[in-house]
Parts: sequence; C-alpha cells; structure tokens
Amino acid sequence: MSMATREKKDEDEVYSPFQGLQKSAVLQDSRCFNDREINPRRCIAIITKILWLLAQGDRLTPLETTEVFFGVTKLLQHKDQQMRRLIYLILKELKPSPEEVIIVCATLTKDMNSKVDLNRANAIRVLSSIIAATDPALLPQIERHLKQALVDRNSFVAASALVSGVRLMPVNGEVVKRWVNEVQTALQSDNNSVQYHALALLHQIKKQDRLAVSKVVASLTRTPLKSPLAQCLLIRFAKKVMEEDTGSERDRCSPPPRPRTPAPPHPPLLPSPPLASFPLTCS
Repeated sequence: MSMATREKKDEDEVYSPFQGLQKSAVLQDSRCFNDREINPRRCIAIITKILWLLAQGDRLTPLETTEVFFGVTKLLQHKDQQMRRLIYLILKELKPSPEEVIIVCATLTKDMNSKVDLNRANAIRVLSSIIAATDPALLPQIERHLKQALVDRNSFVAASALVSGVRLMPVNGEVVKRWVNEVQTALQSDNNSVQYHALALLHQIKKQDRLAVSKVVASLTRTPLKSPLAQCLLIRFAKKVMEEDTGSERDRCSPPPRPRTPAPPHPPLLPSPPLASFPLTCS
C-alpha cells in the first residue's frame, strides 16, 4: 500500500472520542458529582458520556439510575449555564421513578421561578416531559406556573409552556382544557413560534367538538395569522373541517336504502303416505 493511499484511508476513518467507552467506568467517574468542590468541566464531560451511552441503547439499572439522578440534582446548585443545560437534558433522559419525581418537582419548580428566562423555559419543558412519562397526577402542582408561562412576555418561555401543554394533553387533558383563555391570549402573539404552538394546543383542546373547531377556523380566516407556520397549520385544520362537512352532507343527501322484500315462503311439504296403504302383491 502506497503512502498516499494509507494517508487517504486514515482521513476517511471517523474518530470517535467515545470509542471503547465502558458504562462501569463512566458510572465510577460520576461519583464526582457528590464532591464538595464541583469541577464543571469534568462534570460536563461525564454527563456527555452518559448521554452518549443512553443514545447507543445502554440501559441503567434502577439502582444506577437513582445514584446518577441524585448526583445530577446536586449539580443544580452550581451556576454554570453550560452544565445546567446538560443537567436538564439528562434529567429528561433518565426517566426517574415516581418517588423521585417529587424531588424533581421541588427542584425544578425553583428554576421555573428563576429570573433567567433560559432556565425557566428549560425547566418547564423538562418537568412536563417527566410528569407526562411518569406521574400525570402531579400536574395540578405546577399548573399555576404553567398558566403564567403561557402568557409570559418572553417568547421562548411561552412557547415552552405551549409545547408542554401539547405533550400533557393526552395524559391529563382535563387540567389542560382549563387553559383555554391563556392559550387564546397566546394565539394573538406576534411571535411566530408562540402563535404556531398556541394554535396546535387550541386544536388539541377542542378537537373532540367539531362545531368548536369550525368556529375557530372561521374566526381565524377572518383575522389572518401573522405566523407562516400557523397559517399552514390552519390550512390543514380547514381542509379537515371541509372534508368532515362534505362527508356529513353526502350522508344526509343520499337516499335511504331500499327495504328488502322478504322471499315468498316455500309451500309446505305433503306428508308421505304410510307403507300400509300400498297393497302387497305376490307374483
């Protein structure tokens, strides 16, 4: 093999910094989460390795999940923003048990009241994902924070709350349906993302009532939406309403089916004569 061919082959090979990574070694290194002096750079590298292992299909045992979970929650006391974003991501991927979700709610609720909009939005998205996947009955505990976030001035916070509503609607729709007024207020936003997600959530809330969906589509066609994404979504909803109306109109106009005439009854069979009525003749 020539030198040029060998160099080209080396360039084509993809180098992965996680090649040969062992789960046991990563979990051993994750014990540094409990150190008194936190090293954000080292913790970021370890969290990234854990996320890579989870993405590759590796599964943590319940005991390993609990140990990593409690170690990661302690890192929330640090103010490093890059590490905090990875913490939100790994909390969502770990899928804690229902007992541990209570601790998550207490921890992330503080971030939902933070002055940093980025932390508020990420905490809303992560907490709603965890509640939807583990224990939807905990939704009323954070409902007040979500309703306030729906009409927040920051578009990222409002969009995160709307996405959370879409995610929570299938598991606890009775609570989400109480947010109609806030969702309709968010629909008047000038932000494209907020308006799009508000329309999606409003449709999720009203989709069981065909008349209500028709009224929403009719009102929004008279007052055009500013968001191109919301306009595309509105076209889809309008098409669906028209198809349903056409189908119901066709059912009303179609003639009723003709009644089937019963077949004439078969004539009764005559009984066969007894054998004694036939004379026996001898040749």
